[in-house]
Amino acid sequence: MINFNEATFEKSVGNLNQISNDNLPEIVFSGKSNVGKSSLINKILNRKSLARTSSKPGKTININFYKLKGLRFVDLPGYGYAKVSFSEKKRWSGLVEGYFKLERNIPLIVQIVDMRHTPSVLDFQMIEFLYSRGFNFVIVASKCDKLNKTQRNLREKSLEKELEKYKNVQKIFFSSVTGEGVEMLKNVINESVKN
Repeated sequence: MINFNEATFEKSVGNLNQISNDNLPEIVFSGKSNVGKSSLINKILNRKSLARTSSKPGKTININFYKLKGLRFVDLPGYGYAKVSFSEKKRWSGLVEGYFKLERNIPLIVQIVDMRHTPSVLDFQMIEFLYSRGFNFVIVASKCDKLNKTQRNLREKSLEKELEKYKNVQKIFFSSVTGEGVEMLKNVINESVKN
């Protein structure tokens, strides 16, 4: 069983050469800017601000590594933020593509989408990339707490339709405010590392 309470910040990498060459299992977190990636990581690790959160999108501009006993969490740069220069966007996508080409030991990718909205074009591109490459991934619908019961029911139904192509991919509804989905996600991470 993974001890989620003993995580430390390992390093922030803006260049692929800085990634250490080892075979430690890596749980990867991917999603659009401002989708709540850092809040989700903090919630799973039971920490207030290990992963830096921001009200401004585009805060994670590097790949951030967090070390746990026997594995690490990898926080990829958020994609799709408009107010960033083209060259910076290119650097981000180069980093992310480059990371996946390194053939790391990746038992699980946590792909985060905002529960309140239809997944964006970039969300679908990322999901399709993970799906077509055969990665083991879950789709986490974040910010559930921001919907009332009626809105949530509607969005759950819509999400099923929007993601119907990926039937066999598990979906987890998540809130870093209420803690919904935290234990489920921890179980999925535990299982994926064990297998």
